[in-house]
Amino acid sequence: MTKVISVTNQKGGVGKTTTAVNLAYYMAKMGKKTLLIDFDPQGNATSGLGIDKQELKLTMSDVAQGEAKLDEVIVPTKYDKFFLAPATPFLANTEVQLAQADKRFSKLKTAIENSELYFDAIIIDSPPSLSLLTVNGLVATNYVLLPVQAEFYALEGLGQLLETMKLVRKAMNPTLELLGVLPTMMDSRTTLSGQVHEEIKKHFPGKVFNSVIPRNIRLAEAPSHGLPVGAYDRFSKGARAYKALAKEVINRAGI
Repeated sequence: MTKVISVTNQKGGVGKTTTAVNLAYYMAKMGKKTLLIDFDPQGNATSGLGIDKQELKLTMSDVAQGEAKLDEVIVPTKYDKFFLAPATPFLANTEVQLAQADKRFSKLKTAIENSELYFDAIIIDSPPSLSLLTVNGLVATNYVLLPVQAEFYALEGLGQLLETMKLVRKAMNPTLELLGVLPTMMDSRTTLSGQVHEEIKKHFPGKVFNSVIPRNIRLAEAPSHGLPVGAYDRFSKGARAYKALAKEVINRAGI
């Protein structure tokens, strides 16, 4: 059975897209047929995989509007077993149009359910906001993976996201579950990172991944080359951390 994982945090700059891209890449490397759905109007997951947005005929915007099936927008990446459903900034306009639509919260869920292609895992890169698109991601998913930056304001606003998850679970997706919290941008040289890490563990007992994503220049450089970090520098700290995370996710989600 396909497991759907939404990488979600309404705060920007926490490594959400970096996590979605590199997690999907390593899961595919581990033999799991993986689809990454770029559901963020910024389309950073699409450009971060070296896809030219100008050449795309169909994107997730068309899927959200019901003008194309998910299977029609999926494109293969350069990597075996790794596929992408791309997005462009048009998705932001689509969100405005969706506000008045029937069943507007379940457009993505319906698209995934109507897909005739089989994947072991589907990773959704959600926008950095508690928007209609983010709620669509929560309704369509089995699990939420929550990246949290190791900085002073890390836990601010998370209560709102958890409240939204609770509402979605109650009204539209009773099986929605928090898969785990991922500390990102950890700088082992500072005491603040360590303190925030401990604070995250206190807030989410038993839910924090053992894998921790460090601050790493290779992680920052890889998207500008249109590559996941594992293809850019597989021996870097960032690559090793995401490889370890992929193993944890596969075990936790039973993929």
